[in-house]
Amino acid sequence: MPETVAEIVAAHRAGTLTPEQTVTRCYARLRAHDDPAIFISLKPEAEALAEARALPKDGAGLPLYGVPVAVKDNIDVAGLPTTAACPAFAYDAHRDAGAVARLRAAGAIVIGKTNLDQFATGLVGLRTPYGAPRNLFNPALIPGGSSSGSAVAVAAGIVPLSLGTDTAGSGRVPAGFNNIVGLKPSLGLVSTYGVVPACRTLDCVSLFGLTVDDCWTALQAIAGADNKDPYSRNRPLGSLGAPPKAKIGVPRPGQRLFFGDRQFERGYAMAIARLGHLGCTIVEIDIEPFYETARLLYDGPWVAERTITVRSLLASAPEAIHPVTREIILSGLRPSAIDAFTAFYRLEELRRVADATFRSIDALALPTAPTIYTVAQVNADPIQLNSRLGTYTNFVNLLDLCGLAVPATITEAGIPFGITLLAPGGNDARLATIGRAFHADTRLPLGALKEPQPA
Repeated sequence: MPETVAEIVAAHRAGTLTPEQTVTRCYARLRAHDDPAIFISLKPEAEALAEARALPKDGAGLPLYGVPVAVKDNIDVAGLPTTAACPAFAYDAHRDAGAVARLRAAGAIVIGKTNLDQFATGLVGLRTPYGAPRNLFNPALIPGGSSSGSAVAVAAGIVPLSLGTDTAGSGRVPAGFNNIVGLKPSLGLVSTYGVVPACRTLDCVSLFGLTVDDCWTALQAIAGADNKDPYSRNRPLGSLGAPPKAKIGVPRPGQRLFFGDRQFERGYAMAIARLGHLGCTIVEIDIEPFYETARLLYDGPWVAERTITVRSLLASAPEAIHPVTREIILSGLRPSAIDAFTAFYRLEELRRVADATFRSIDALALPTAPTIYTVAQVNADPIQLNSRLGTYTNFVNLLDLCGLAVPATITEAGIPFGITLLAPGGNDARLATIGRAFHADTRLPLGALKEPQPA
């Protein structure tokens, strides 16, 4: 059976498989997987089948012809509730978010809304009243977040494509922990209209898929300026080409942080060697300015943006918010205007340093996460361990970078390890070109399916 977007669309066009059969298989796999924490709400199967039947028979002009898609539950889907993993916040969505509308126009069929760290605040996947999706490689481990359900749904083969969001790594960390691809577009490339804001100035709609090509096909379908989104930008998307002989930046050895995780450390060394084998030039850079930028995100005034979204609920029913999420959001009340401008000034200085770094390299290649934790470990120390997971992700949107998380290896303990390629905004195609060559060279199976990558 076809698993990737490319294979499914090809089978639909050839008539060897119908969109109805694909949707039926999707729901059958969902029931067989038996993890009620992946989805918060589902479209009735009969409605999804009716949408599949209504598609044109040849799917002409539909790049996602009959592809089932899951959507993170902080993104509006008409006819389904939006909860942001907080029942007291929930509302009925009467129109599609910009990205969802474009997915549908490309022939995709939304089957449901996926679980997340409440209000997209977290990288662990545990801060939700709907239960945590199970890690497919070891149920004792966290699934990663905040887009936990979207990542697990793809890795499990329930859907071949899903939407997440990414403000501080929510579209990359769960990709790394689930052996799938996570594409974080350049800021403004994809509309955030109809998305519950986390940090509105930094939010991105992200994509999860089994391959880079699948994510790129979906990005082509949903990218583009949107007048309904004031943060939308008319940025050129570019196109894929032959893998370039790129200069790839990596941290100096003494600056690489893994918090004692030797297997992830070895996985990263192997990934660097693989990039060199593929013809890239490895350039060691000073990563400390990027670390400092990362610390600004939660130690600085940007937390106040999270507080804006839920200030009414915080005032009327604070107990309705997850305790850890509430603690983080309350901290957004503390920074003053002076603190904010001080942080803005420092960020501009750090942006100049980052710009100088990227003048000497084409892209950064970093661990997607420095380590992974068990559910028990995170429950015992929820804020510090979550913060560690953002070591290589928190700075990305502050610096207006695009990112692509790709699988790199499976450790001796059977845990996926991935790297993330980063470049200045507007270089999405360059990252995809490098990333698809890297992923193919790993010969890793697709997600948790134990199926080989397509040629």
